[in-house]
Amino acid sequence: MTQYERMVKGLIYDPGDPEIMKEQSAYWERAWQFNQLKPADFAEKQKYMKEVFAECGEHCYIELPFRANWGGAHLHLGDGVYANFNLTLVDDGHIYVGDKVMFGPNVTITTGNHPIEPELRARGLQYNKDVRIGDNVWIGAGAMIMPGVTIGNNAVIGAGSVVTRDIPENVVAVGNPCRVMRPISERDRQYFYRSEEIDWENLTSVEEA
Repeated sequence: MTQYERMVKGLIYDPGDPEIMKEQSAYWERAWQFNQLKPADFAEKQKYMKEVFAECGEHCYIELPFRANWGGAHLHLGDGVYANFNLTLVDDGHIYVGDKVMFGPNVTITTGNHPIEPELRARGLQYNKDVRIGDNVWIGAGAMIMPGVTIGNNAVIGAGSVVTRDIPENVVAVGNPCRVMRPISERDRQYFYRSEEIDWENLTSVEEA
């Protein structure tokens, strides 16, 4: 089994293997060019995302700069995904993102990890575990999502959280390590901030606008 095959299978492997480096390095130049684009270069941004990302749905937008080990080649985006500045991906493994997901600034998602065993780590070996984020999830600013984590639909991850374990759907989760604080409830349909009420009658959906 080659080192590349070991990487794909999620086994411990050598990320400096020549076959891997040859394929990975092809994305570095394109990622650098992507980050040089101007805010108004919308078509060029979309072109990069459609060509380089493993999957990219409709109406996705990423604020630059954007950092990724493989340039996003292992990133799967649904529809309507928005990422604020400095989204950082260790995308040696795959990252699956559902529809209408929002990332605050300075979010990090890492699929790569290193063995605890000192000898293996000294040899620079690593392994990757895929990350999965459901639909309509909000990841707050500065959050870090660790290898192998799954986040359920509609979940909210608080700013600065370190997500080391799976988070179920329809909850607010915060902290280091990130823990479920409470379910999303009917109160959230009444108030958007503390005791400030949502004026539903004045809100027009995108479809109606």
